[in-house]
Amino acid sequence: MKVLITGGGGFIGSHLAEAHLERGDEVWALDTAMNLKVRHLLTNPRFHYVKASVLDAEALEAFVIRADLVYHHAAVVGVEHYVDDPFNVLNVNILGTLNVLRLAHRHGKRMTFASTSEVYGRNPKVPWKEDDDRVLGATTTDRWCYSTSKAAAEHYCWAFRRMGLDVSVVRYFNIYGPRLDKIDVGRVITIFMGQLLREEPLTIIGDGSQTRCFTFVEDAVRATMAAGLKPEAVGHAFNVGDDRETSILDLATTMLKIAGREPGAHLKYVKQEEVYGPRYEDIQRRVPDITKMKTILKVRPQTSLEEGLRATIDWFRYESEHRPSLTTSSMEAKG
Repeated sequence: MKVLITGGGGFIGSHLAEAHLERGDEVWALDTAMNLKVRHLLTNPRFHYVKASVLDAEALEAFVIRADLVYHHAAVVGVEHYVDDPFNVLNVNILGTLNVLRLAHRHGKRMTFASTSEVYGRNPKVPWKEDDDRVLGATTTDRWCYSTSKAAAEHYCWAFRRMGLDVSVVRYFNIYGPRLDKIDVGRVITIFMGQLLREEPLTIIGDGSQTRCFTFVEDAVRATMAAGLKPEAVGHAFNVGDDRETSILDLATTMLKIAGREPGAHLKYVKQEEVYGPRYEDIQRRVPDITKMKTILKVRPQTSLEEGLRATIDWFRYESEHRPSLTTSSMEAKG
């Protein structure tokens, strides 16, 4: 099988490429970023890294044509981008997805779209099922531009499904693991990771009672591949995650314990507006109902939080010593 992964140089994309190569497939990874997260794959003759943008439909078409299966992962993600550059978030995430959908439909390719748990917004009814309501804040709050961009892209997916495109959607819930985003930006684990590596206190926003369901990347990739390969997945959206709920305070405490540091002495509490300013709104709980993932995709989360965090911390420690370019903080769009 020939596989195209847009955003294939990013965190999840790189693991997805690796898994398809292990299956014996030929993979094209298309990304605007440097190839740092996939350079261990560059010597594989079945792996091809393409530096191009999903906003360039002409360049994109050449690779959609040769693929049997398209995973669309290219996007602008990260809280820092929602707040600082909502225009770019909306532009890339909506127009880029529309380009991929048009080309996949034109050439009769199967496609899987990488969406997000953010589409549910702040719906207080948890766990969230795939057909639950979206509850968002005001459009003047930049925090919601990412959720809106991914939801609009999903609407395009279902519109193209009605026109005959074989498409499925995966909604990720806090995926983490080796090759996660660079430290200090983006997700809570990478922010904590930077502080952990520098032996600084871990910064807790508010009282740390906010909860998330953290999902190890290998579990997420198994579900993503099932959504791309199983015929019964076509036309469905799937929550991809772990339904075990963890508070941000418990996450910080666990990371400190794995690192051999005393949790009580290495925590710092700050107000949300001090970090993100007044134009950001947090979500108190984010919990998936993963019934469809288990029954249709036949995938269950297998990695405990402690096991996954230990592997992630070990990877970041090694890379920070041997290849700091993979872990140094930067502001870039991630696929």
